[in-house]
Amino acid sequence: MAEPIHFLIVDDTEDNLVALEALLRRDGLTILKARSGAEALELLLAHEVALALVDVQMPEMDGFELAELMRGAERTKHVPIIFVTAGSRDPQCVFRGYETGAVDFLFKPLDPHVLRGKADVFFELHRQRNELASALRLNEIFVGILGHDLRNPLSAVLAGAQLLERQVSGDAQLRTLQRMTAAGNRMTEMIEQLLDLTRARLAGGLGFLRTRKPLDVRALVERTAEELQQSHPERQVVVETVGDCSTVGDADRLLQLLSNLVANALEHGTAGSPVVVTVRGDHDEVIVQVKNRGTIPADALPTLFDPFRDRRRTSPRSRGLGLGLYISQQVAVAHGGHIDVASDAGGTSFAVRLPRRMNHAVAKDVERAAKILVVDDDENIRDSLREAFEEQGYDAVTAADGREALEILHDGAQRPDLVVLDLVMPAVDGWRVYETMQADPVLSKIPVVVSTSNPAGAPSGAVVLPKPLKLARLLATVAGLFPRHART
Repeated sequence: MAEPIHFLIVDDTEDNLVALEALLRRDGLTILKARSGAEALELLLAHEVALALVDVQMPEMDGFELAELMRGAERTKHVPIIFVTAGSRDPQCVFRGYETGAVDFLFKPLDPHVLRGKADVFFELHRQRNELASALRLNEIFVGILGHDLRNPLSAVLAGAQLLERQVSGDAQLRTLQRMTAAGNRMTEMIEQLLDLTRARLAGGLGFLRTRKPLDVRALVERTAEELQQSHPERQVVVETVGDCSTVGDADRLLQLLSNLVANALEHGTAGSPVVVTVRGDHDEVIVQVKNRGTIPADALPTLFDPFRDRRRTSPRSRGLGLGLYISQQVAVAHGGHIDVASDAGGTSFAVRLPRRMNHAVAKDVERAAKILVVDDDENIRDSLREAFEEQGYDAVTAADGREALEILHDGAQRPDLVVLDLVMPAVDGWRVYETMQADPVLSKIPVVVSTSNPAGAPSGAVVLPKPLKLARLLATVAGLFPRHART
């Protein structure tokens, strides 16, 4: 059954809200009504909206101010807005409406057929976008399952080939087995990339990092250069370092990123020219720059970090799935950074920018930090969310299941100010936790944020975020509930 589409009407006159609801009501459409800009923002925090019909002239916060706030928030910046006004057809007013991000501007009295027709266009676009997202999600789940299930038989093939290498004596047979082993190792790498793609796309980056610990980026770069130098003895890798290069992150993931960039520079650079890796520690970030004398075509640069791109455009020697740079960018993003690339006749440079983060060394306000309880049966997601909240100045605790969550909730000393709750868990699920909280006069006052792939079926009193959960969106939602505690 298709999820209902949410449609927001904002008007300070009750009669207008009733009339517009009667005009647009139909099956499969949930109409949300707000009599002020502030009330509209509260509804937008809790619901995914396909279209907002906003009256321009309202007291306290007019329609233009509401639109500017919506465009400034990650959660609502893409919501289509149609302005409605009973005022004069002032071109300056219309221009301001479009300037604040409106997709259309209608004047009262409204033509019912025109309004229905325009609204239906955006409802259909929203429905198609959701269907496409569902199809992509199923495809990525399939890729992840396939990649996971392929590892066991491939491991058996590789183990058998390696065993035979020690038993055969003929050179021809040995070369055949070595080619089999090399091909199997390459396939293993492809499977790991497919699994990384699934982690990055389905979890929105959550759980992509397995740990966050203090580390020295300089040491990781030197280790990467040493390992790749041994496999490319004919090439030179020069490492230059400046300043303090310490930060916090997942060392294994950063090694994966650095190895991919340096290996690409060695493979695609000009023969005989060195690959230069510069590590620089600035005040608020660590920058790693990988440079070679190769050139990337200008038309390939905009899609260089896209998954499954056509690698033949950048190099006819490329093999594999075309996921290496995409995964590298996701590793950087999971650390709060990004990768830039520049290429011209003088060569190509990749710059990895990682924010310098001390291990949860967040200055606490004199006021007690808000305590957040994260309830999820996935350990990677629990740890990632806990660390993300701590970096923002919150006090975060975790629970692996509903039973553990209820113990924390009933413990007055540990009782949180907010709960981030996964609904689907073994044993005691999120629904049971939520129902128990609502039955308790004290716990029922604690805000609950739930993440689910079926927002329409979520608890009506909770703040709902659809899966895949986006970390930036979750942090923004929590910051809206506890603005004084969030670090800016």
